[in-house]
Amino acid sequence: MGGKQSRSLPNKELDEVSQRRKSVFRDNQSSLSSAAERIRRHTTVHFGYSTLSLAMRGLDETPAELWELKELQKLNLSMNCLRSLPPALGALENLVILNLWGNNLTSLPPEIGQLKKLRVLFACRNRLSEVPEELGSCNCLEVLSLANNQITGLPSSLGTMHKLTKLNLSHNRIVHIPTCVYSMKGLVFLHLACNRLETIADQIQDLVNLKILIVEGNSIHTLPKTLCFLESLELLNVDFNDLQSVPMEMYLLSRLRRLACHPLDKGLHIIHNPLLKPIQEVLQGGLSALYNYLKPS
Repeated sequence: MGGKQSRSLPNKELDEVSQRRKSVFRDNQSSLSSAAERIRRHTTVHFGYSTLSLAMRGLDETPAELWELKELQKLNLSMNCLRSLPPALGALENLVILNLWGNNLTSLPPEIGQLKKLRVLFACRNRLSEVPEELGSCNCLEVLSLANNQITGLPSSLGTMHKLTKLNLSHNRIVHIPTCVYSMKGLVFLHLACNRLETIADQIQDLVNLKILIVEGNSIHTLPKTLCFLESLELLNVDFNDLQSVPMEMYLLSRLRRLACHPLDKGLHIIHNPLLKPIQEVLQGGLSALYNYLKPS
């Protein structure tokens, strides 16, 4: 009787096919490992950290062998042409500092949340329009720069970043300060210049450690009186906004000791606002004159 003939290979041939596949796999792994060793030779120890810089290499994609270097603690991929990062980024479990400045990234992979030791992330000057929720799992993050992107907000998960001390969101498309920012109790430095802000929420008073607040170049038309309860504030920059007056409680900001002009000077920066009389005239006598005017008699 003529049934279909089996196309199964004899055991001997199956073994040969299996061996060939294993050999190809070993060769590929060996090639990848050997490439990883080549790139590993470019790592250095800088201030005690295992460091690799691939900055300004014209890279439009990351080399696959890079993600084998699990011992890496500082990685610099700045000023390349990267459009994306692979999920393998999450394999660099010892990473402490990641510099992605000046690429063409439109997103960050969710796997970035696996970098539990990450303390510093520079992702400024890219094309990011959003930030993955998983970034909130990086609870050791102390410095986060997302300046010069196209971001309109932040996920609420970032509110758990209680170790974050410096946050730079300048030159984005933010209309309201993200709610999660008010939960970042450790913030010392908050940079929101050149966005689309019109107001600052009363919750700003929750940032009790804040020393520097920069909101110049927005469309803010009023400052909340709760801002004046930030006793640690040493630099407040509200230049180039739509302020017509200031809160009566501003005299409580005792660490703002002068009217400042230079961007790096501590004090109150309040030029180029349509301030009304008598505030505009009082300010000609300096910050102390303003405070004396505002203090209740």
